Amino acid sequence: MSKNQFDMIVIGAGPGGYVAAIRGAQLGLNVAIVEREHMGGICLNWGCIPTKAMLRSAEVFHLMHRAKEFGLSAKGIDYDLDAVVQRSRKVAGQLSGGISHLMKKNKIHVVMGEAKLSGQGKVTVKTEKGEEVLSSKNIVLATGARARELPGLEADGAHVWTYKHALQPPHMPKKLLVIGSGAIGIEFASFYNTLGADTTVVEVMDRALPVEDAEISAFAKKSFVAQGMKIREKSMVKKLDRAKGKVTAHIETGGKVTTEEFDTVISAVGIVGNVEGLGLEEAGIKIDRTHVVTDEYCKTGVNGVYAIGDIAGAPWLAHKASHEGVMVAELIAGKKVHPIKPGSIAGCTYCHPQVASVGMTEAQAKDAGLDIKVGRFPFMGNGKAIALGEAEGLVKTVFDAKTGELLGAHMVGAEVTEMIQGYVVGRQLETTEEDLMHTVFPHPTLSEMMHESVLDAYGRAIHF
Repeated sequence: MSKNQFDMIVIGAGPGGYVAAIRGAQLGLNVAIVEREHMGGICLNWGCIPTKAMLRSAEVFHLMHRAKEFGLSAKGIDYDLDAVVQRSRKVAGQLSGGISHLMKKNKIHVVMGEAKLSGQGKVTVKTEKGEEVLSSKNIVLATGARARELPGLEADGAHVWTYKHALQPPHMPKKLLVIGSGAIGIEFASFYNTLGADTTVVEVMDRALPVEDAEISAFAKKSFVAQGMKIREKSMVKKLDRAKGKVTAHIETGGKVTTEEFDTVISAVGIVGNVEGLGLEEAGIKIDRTHVVTDEYCKTGVNGVYAIGDIAGAPWLAHKASHEGVMVAELIAGKKVHPIKPGSIAGCTYCHPQVASVGMTEAQAKDAGLDIKVGRFPFMGNGKAIALGEAEGLVKTVFDAKTGELLGAHMVGAEVTEMIQGYVVGRQLETTEEDLMHTVFPHPTLSEMMHESVLDAYGRAIHF
């Protein structure tokens, strides 16, 4: 095999791409990976990881103010925003360096530069030293996505921010507008609100966290409002007037437009796939609304070309991208693979309180015409939650009444982003309510609520 001939070329070193490369190398493939900016992609450098580091700082700050509840004393409580950001960047940098180490460990050929498909089995990479042409029968597109910017709401980095600006803020917002209440918008709203910003969230849909179960969204909204957030649903920011030190937002609600001044705006209105400049159309690869169209095996329809992660469409989650990367690498290596089931991929939002879910909502199950049983268990009925001082929350489960299949699980409260995996495993193993009822959950744990919610669906809850 020639120097620039590989068994697999991966374009993009985010959580989909680098995982695909590692798995391919583990299976004995000669792998090259191309990255134009930084190892680990957006998730590790500007998404999942640094945001969680910042949210952890906000969580500790919040708990410090509650010291008296726990019999403790804390005086002169304050924060240093620059230090919070510095810690976040350090965490991201440490992990990005770890990805580079894994590339060397697995003998993966790394090329830093911009890649473009340049003919069947060919990838041309524009590097600092010029152009390098790589060849392979198997090419994996893993270029991810970026923040969507709407006309008139474009970020300027000064007072109108995307997530990148919000992770390295030029100032601490005093009066903050967050446009969009999906996971990204709510997480930043939660962070800055906890640090004292007067925070307003505008959501075009009829409720905050619109992809979640309606009952969970309502519970979370109530908590957000209790923390001082203002949530404006069924509303749209039509225009932003920018002036020195302020932004005037024109917000339409119910056909009526009002104006309000803010010093900072964060736009979190979705993402668009990074499909430009890759030579996709010329290669015959179909694109639909900035995302590459694939089948259940991530095949693009062009022989030997696959697409994984955010560029391949919803759900836009790092763990989905990673598993697609593993599946594609194994497919290329000749292994038998199973398509990933989107309904068994959990979504997690790290606001305060946390929100996590997997599978069908109650409304989706009803719309599908299914006869269902629904169970609920509140955090206030759990000993561990009370001991932690985290008695605010809810666990909800949805079952098929005829078969006992776990259709969906939805949670809001402390550490639910960790607990949801129990239900994910249950769905993967096609468990029924009987299996879950017979499972012994350790005591005292928050996970006991998962058991009680199942029991409640069948009228057998013990502790509530």
